Amino acid sequence: MSTSFRPAWTIAWREVRDQVRDWRIAGPVVLLAVIFPYLVNYSSGRFIGFAQSNGATLGSQQLSPFLLMVVGFFPLSVSLVVALESFVGEKERRTLEPLLSSPLSDLQLFLGKLLAVTIPPLLVSYLGMSVYLLGAARGADWLPNGIFLAQIYFLTTVNGMLMVSAAVVVSAQATSMRAANLLAAFIILPMSVLLLGQSIVIVRNDMPVLWWTILGELVVVILLVRTGVSHFNREELLGRELDSLDLRGGWYTFWDAFLGEASTPLEWYRHEIGLTLRRLALPLVLVTAGLALGMLLGANLAGRYAFPPELFRESALNQGAIEGFDSIRFFEVGSVPLIWMHNLRVILTATVLGVFTFGVLAMVLLLAPMLLIGYFAASIAVIGISPWVFMAAFVLPHGVLEVPAILLAGAAILRLGATLVAPTGGRSIGEVWLGALADWTRVMIALVIPLLLGAAVLEVLVTPKVAQLIFGG
Repeated sequence: MSTSFRPAWTIAWREVRDQVRDWRIAGPVVLLAVIFPYLVNYSSGRFIGFAQSNGATLGSQQLSPFLLMVVGFFPLSVSLVVALESFVGEKERRTLEPLLSSPLSDLQLFLGKLLAVTIPPLLVSYLGMSVYLLGAARGADWLPNGIFLAQIYFLTTVNGMLMVSAAVVVSAQATSMRAANLLAAFIILPMSVLLLGQSIVIVRNDMPVLWWTILGELVVVILLVRTGVSHFNREELLGRELDSLDLRGGWYTFWDAFLGEASTPLEWYRHEIGLTLRRLALPLVLVTAGLALGMLLGANLAGRYAFPPELFRESALNQGAIEGFDSIRFFEVGSVPLIWMHNLRVILTATVLGVFTFGVLAMVLLLAPMLLIGYFAASIAVIGISPWVFMAAFVLPHGVLEVPAILLAGAAILRLGATLVAPTGGRSIGEVWLGALADWTRVMIALVIPLLLGAAVLEVLVTPKVAQLIFGG
């Protein structure tokens, strides 16, 4: 293993050495990493003083953790240009051919470039964060505990790896620096949303959520690296000068994959849907395991965040009924179209998120309903009522259709996102992804949409009556 990766370290060391020698690259980045923390410390002190003078309760304990993350992320954002330039920049300067003609594997070349553009930005980020902590220690306003400080450093590391690895993938697939810079918007915008969510978690000092965030980002980083390695091809990198957008050809590829070999709708439904389900066998197993894990996680959260006792109290007048359900609106449901469209909207949102995160965020979104089911089932068990009875009343009547729809949609989304990670087997990335999109469309039209419609009908007409009969008194 060490022998096979030694050439990658050699390439990385050569690239890092060239970056350090060029003062036009190293000088401004290091200077910003040293000066920016002092500016942040000075500005935050003035802002906190202004807020307190006007009656606000803002203090350094709330603001400083967020600012530490910003200080660590700032050098990474500046170094994004270097990462975008890693492959396509050398191609435009005509310095990539000697490297690609060397007896190195595609994996060694890609990992060497990735390490070269990841290590220096992270070191500069650590420098900036250390300078900020030094200023905070001198002011004696805020010092984090060891675990929280480790979380911030881990979070900065995975943020940098996520952004830089995405930029290297873009650089290896782009045809020019102009195209790479434009494609960088698809890195910056999601990272901005991610940083906004992280800032909320950090300000609230929610350490468990922060660990889960770090783990989720690390999974995406691994998938990004896998994507870059799977689709890195030195011949295409040298020979590709312009990628034209062939919408008509893409539509024909999608439509041929959608129809398959069927000649009639019945044959399509019986033959093609069966083949699609067989291709979704492994994703179905993974999604089922994920949703089961979500229920267990929800049950665990019930022990940490208990419902108020007055909401879950067995009625003294009617044994088996529960007081307080009306106040939390268990029996208020919308119309069939409203519930149906809501579920479809969630599936479509999960699909979009899954495409950009290789299915990771899609799984998180689809896991949320199962987490709530586990939470309520465990909470109601506290008063001595079986959680199985609770699920039989509130989940089973419409869940017999809704849960299979969620499983099928989740499996199709997971395959759609994970398609980019797998090797293409001689086909282009677009052809493979359009084939997975055709499978997703088939599953949605033939199974998911009808199942969700039936589940919405049952949820409006049957579930409230069953639940009221068992628990409403």
